[in-house]
Amino acid sequence: MPWNDNANPGPWGTPPSGEGGDKQPPKSSGPQRGGGGPRRPGGPGGPGGPDISATLDRLIAQLRGLLGGAGGPGDGIRPGAVAAVAGAGFAIWALSGLYIVQPNEEAVVTTFGAYSRSESPGLRYHLPTPIEHVEKVAVTSLNRIDVGGAAGADVPEESLMLTGDENIVNLDFSVTWRVADAAKYVFTVRDQEDAVKAVSESAMREVVGKTTLQDILTTGRGKVQTQSAELMQKTLDGWGAGVSVVEVQIRSANPPQEVVAAFREVANAGQDAESAVNEANSYRNRVINEAKGDAAKLTQSAQGYREQAVREAIGEASRFSQILTEYKRAPGVTRDRLYIETMQRVLSRSNKVVIDGKGASAPIILPPDVFRPKTATARVEPQAEGGRVVTPSPGAPQ
Repeated sequence: MPWNDNANPGPWGTPPSGEGGDKQPPKSSGPQRGGGGPRRPGGPGGPGGPDISATLDRLIAQLRGLLGGAGGPGDGIRPGAVAAVAGAGFAIWALSGLYIVQPNEEAVVTTFGAYSRSESPGLRYHLPTPIEHVEKVAVTSLNRIDVGGAAGADVPEESLMLTGDENIVNLDFSVTWRVADAAKYVFTVRDQEDAVKAVSESAMREVVGKTTLQDILTTGRGKVQTQSAELMQKTLDGWGAGVSVVEVQIRSANPPQEVVAAFREVANAGQDAESAVNEANSYRNRVINEAKGDAAKLTQSAQGYREQAVREAIGEASRFSQILTEYKRAPGVTRDRLYIETMQRVLSRSNKVVIDGKGASAPIILPPDVFRPKTATARVEPQAEGGRVVTPSPGAPQ
């Protein structure tokens, strides 16, 4: 039975007048709702809500009116309206290809999934989806990966490594890297960060396996970091990953927790030994320098004495030669002069007074200053009648 067959009212009763046919509903003496008997649930005032078919008819009529025609079965759709809608849709689709590449990014454009080109920062355009697709990659930003766990949360599976002298070291380090080639970075490796982390851990284990524990704990960290970074870069370049390793930094390197106390004692003993060696070297250097100074002082003193003795000998020889020359010219005068100079030199250090009394007729009275000790500033030259008083002074001939 069709839903709009009004001949058979069905369980909802007879429809009101004007709905499907010219038949008038039978009169009834009982009460009627809505002035015409019971309505169908789809009616405007029924309990079932609005009529769905009527709503669809109205939507279809509105769409036909938008595209052209009055909505009747014989009306057609205007071609101009269809072209306008199609043009607007195409314009929206075409403009969806505009995109902006930030200064720290590089865009990788693919055509149907295959690499097409790379774009630099700025306003760019690509053919809209599904023809071309764009993936932006940050090429100037520095990325960091921690291997061995973060501070206070070590991961033993990553941090425990075997050294070259068959010891175990608990080593945590960080790797700083950036994207060098955006196309290779996108297409070569699927999980880039996991790949960089795996390569970093492998390279560090290889370098640590060739280094002694003492070097890793003390002065060999810089060498380990440099060698690890070089090995990481070589491996990533071999893969064509498009990644550049900037820096490898060892955050902590310690022996396993169970033997930390023993290693500290060994380190303290090594420091004490080094301190003792430094003190011994300091004492040796001080003693050697003092001995060298004393030796140089004695050598210089001996050289000065030798120079003095040689020059004095040369001077005495020259003086003797000059006296000999004068003696050959005047022997008598030279002998008297030598005698006087000798007596002057001898008597200048004596308090004795020599008096020549030949031909003296009266006694000679000497002043009391003559018998006083001689000083450097006092000089006595007494004079007497009838005789000569000789009081030689140093450096002055009589």
